[in-house]
Amino acid sequence: MNTKIIDLDELAERAKKLRAAGKKLVATNGCFDLLHVGHVHYLQAARALGDVLAVGLNGDRSVRELKGSGRPINNERDRAEVLAALECVDLVTIFPDMRATQFISASVPAIYVKGGDYTSETLNAEESAVLRKIGAKIRILPFEKGYSTSLLLERLPKTGK
Repeated sequence: MNTKIIDLDELAERAKKLRAAGKKLVATNGCFDLLHVGHVHYLQAARALGDVLAVGLNGDRSVRELKGSGRPINNERDRAEVLAALECVDLVTIFPDMRATQFISASVPAIYVKGGDYTSETLNAEESAVLRKIGAKIRILPFEKGYSTSLLLERLPKTGK
């Protein structure tokens, strides 16, 4: 069992202790279905903004709802293990919902990071409301063109079974 992979209750407890110790918690979330260099650069940049990086990982059901049938390619446990293997990632929490509201509420980050495919206007209203309530700063990191799981999947040869 990887000790970086924790549930929402444990995340809330650890985040509370980190804040009490004066540590700056950075949080982000996503599907991270097929981890690629764009993800790695994004996660490294997010981690550089604070002392600890917590990653909220969409569970399998929510990935299907967000991305469509055939996704995720990798199940939630495997995706969590791959994320946890990265040096820049300190904590990984799988959440079942389409929105990261519970993850944000549990982590209470000082900084919440999203990729450049988002703007402050396109962030989910429910998530934005929680972020405002807890006083988190929102940082949008530049999007790295040419890197996406969807693009990778398009490049794979189709099997005609």
